[in-house]
Amino acid sequence: MINYIRESLSQVFGNKPRRASKAEQSQILQDIYLAKRGTLTKEKLEVVRHEHRKTCCNKWQMRRWITIILVNLLFVVSYYWDIQLLEGAMTASRFVGFHFADLNSALQVMLAYKHVVLNLLIGTATVFVMWLLLGGRTFCSWVCPYHLLAEWAEFLHLWLVKKKVVKNHSFHRKTRSVFYVIFALLALLSGYTVFETISPTGILSRALIYGPGLALIWVGLLLLFEVFYSRRAWCRYVCPIGVTYAVVGVLSPVRVSYDVEACHHEGDCRKVCEVPHVLDLTIRGMAFDLKQDVGSDCTRCGRCVDACPTDSLLFKIKGLDKVL
Repeated sequence: MINYIRESLSQVFGNKPRRASKAEQSQILQDIYLAKRGTLTKEKLEVVRHEHRKTCCNKWQMRRWITIILVNLLFVVSYYWDIQLLEGAMTASRFVGFHFADLNSALQVMLAYKHVVLNLLIGTATVFVMWLLLGGRTFCSWVCPYHLLAEWAEFLHLWLVKKKVVKNHSFHRKTRSVFYVIFALLALLSGYTVFETISPTGILSRALIYGPGLALIWVGLLLLFEVFYSRRAWCRYVCPIGVTYAVVGVLSPVRVSYDVEACHHEGDCRKVCEVPHVLDLTIRGMAFDLKQDVGSDCTRCGRCVDACPTDSLLFKIKGLDKVL
């Protein structure tokens, strides 16, 4: 558990995943890696992929898309019909009387105004417990409206890359940690929640509920940047929301579990992953244990689970060994 926490937090703040040394791997694990050498041919991999495509239905992707749409529609319906079911917006809301406050937004407000409002504290505690249980960056892929648009933009970006119309450009992952500190300092020193002004999550949420505004131009520019220059740039290299939830969710019982023995190391999971560094453990020789949990920087989107042709990656509840 201690190693999992340490490695998860290390990845959250931009460090490369650590490769297991021979001394850290059990003999059984080393034997499994050795037995796979030369046996996993391209022909065998294509057969496995072909069989997987017959049954694959992208069930986790469809569940996420439906959840994101329903959650955000609930805000809209509650506002327009004044049913007081889910009031407010994504950054701060009240669900049937229970206060909810986005953790990063709450931190920005506390730093800017330098005092804590009781309702904000209650809302923060509620959300903290919820995402502590669900874990990782679940908010990002299951609730955030920008995530859905960015995912669709990503499909277009990858198509353009495949056609050699554009080239993907990446940045150092520690850039996100730098932005996290910058936004926190700006709030503290200026007394203004600067990040909330430019956060596409908040902008889209408010636009859906209260109507569009000029701030949507900024969201459009971000999406264009991701389509034509850098894949998922905002989520990967800038947004502090993901950092906050990754830290909170490090102890979550809900995780993506990896089985080394079943894995063919073909890399299909890493190709679809929004944060592929969390799946470096699927590279041959990288894992520490026969079964290992993916770190908390994982968005729990399930795209790797859908893509894996051998069911080496599955959602599980820690302690219950229950597959979701």
